[in-house]
Parts: sequence; C-alpha cells; structure tokens
Amino acid sequence: MGKGKLAKFADMEKFENVFQYPFSVIDNVPFTMRGHWHEQYFHNQHPIVLELGCGKGEYTVGLARLFPEVNFIGVDIKGARMWTGAKMALEEGLKNVAFLRTSIEIIDRFFAEDEVDEIWLTFSDPQMKNPRKRLTSTYFMERYRRFLKADGIVHLKTDSNFLFTYTSCMVSHNQLPVLFSTADLYHTAGIDAATSKILSIQTYYESMWIERGLNIKYLKFRLPRHIQLEEPNVEIELDDYRSYHRPKRSSLETSK
Repeated sequence: MGKGKLAKFADMEKFENVFQYPFSVIDNVPFTMRGHWHEQYFHNQHPIVLELGCGKGEYTVGLARLFPEVNFIGVDIKGARMWTGAKMALEEGLKNVAFLRTSIEIIDRFFAEDEVDEIWLTFSDPQMKNPRKRLTSTYFMERYRRFLKADGIVHLKTDSNFLFTYTSCMVSHNQLPVLFSTADLYHTAGIDAATSKILSIQTYYESMWIERGLNIKYLKFRLPRHIQLEEPNVEIELDDYRSYHRPKRSSLETSK
C-alpha cells in the first residue's frame, strides 16, 4: 500500500463526517446511529439522500452545494477515493454531508425504515456477467426499500447502455412508476428545473466520457414498498466499449 493511501486512511479516522464500517467489523461493532441520523448527526429533519457507490464523492458534495436544505450521504467501500469528497466537504464547511465506508450489500444495516427519501446511483459498474451484483437489480431494490420511504425515488445516471437497458426492463417488468427517462441526458428537451439544476454537476470521469462522445443516460423512478419484485428475463446486448478503469468487456454478445 502506498504512503498516499496510508495518509488518507489516517485522515479518514479523524474526519468527523466519515463513518467506517467495513463488512469485517459490522457484526462486532453495532451501528447505533441507525434510525437516528437526523438527530445525532445532521441535527435537523431535512430529507436524507444516499449516493451509493460514490467513488471520490464529487457528486455527493456537488448535490450538497446545490441543495443546502437536503442531507446527503455518500456510500462506498473504497476509503482512499472517498477521502477526496470528505476532505472537500470539511474544507467548505458543508454540514449537510456525511460519508459511510461500507459494502453496499449490507446497506440496510445502517438505515431504519422510512429514514431515506431518495437514492442516487451514479455511474455504477454495470456488472454485465452477474445480475445479483448490479445496484439496480431486484436483489438490491429489496434492500433499498427496507429503509427508503414508501414510493421513494431512485435515480440512475450511467454511461452504460447495458445498465440503462437492464434497469429500464426491470422497472417496466415490475411496473414501477417512471418519473423521467432519457438515453441522452444532455440533449433532451423538457427537463424539469430541479433536474436541470443537477446537470451542472459533472464528475471528472463523466466529463471524460462526454468528451469521448458517450451519451449519458438517466432514469428516475419510484420504488413502491409492497410490490413483489421479479427479475426481468431478457437478453441485453453488452456494451461495446470500455469505461474508464473498468474490466475488459466479456467476449459474449448478450447477457441477462
């Protein structure tokens, strides 16, 4: 491990806006703030929004700047990356930002029923070979609605046509209410004021993908609590390009 990472991990231990509960310790160290984020950390009753797979936290911090009356929590397992956003938020004095370092597979251990209003999934790994690992799979949707408010909102923003198509199929198959959908976010007319405001936030990698001519896809839908969810049984064409620092694409042409 490089010295830079060691220094960042040391910083993270001291950052007041970071909570670290990797899978290896959660069973032995209960998360007592579950159900109490409003009073124990944010000290207000503003809505809580999660960014799952937040990476460097640029999007979490960007949203917090734009919406000071909303609380944002970035979640990722990569602490060295998360350090960037956590440090930025502290330096800017953003009190409506927190970061949780943990595995998203156990995300429901950190939030109680009705504690979260919305979820953002920004440029998640499409996981073309393993549906169970996709952050928009019904496996994860079941976990999200354990703490998401009834009819809470899920946002997907992605460069992956595979993930966008899969998620659209999952939403359609389960008849989840779609609020907005576009396969070319930055060239779509009729976008509402709130979404237009959000478009001003572009992460480093998103800017690179746009420069490469990749369309950014966006899907916004509600997640009802009492619908029985089923995985869609469809074949989807694999992405024919490699996103930045993602594994080599499969030699297969389609996947479910």
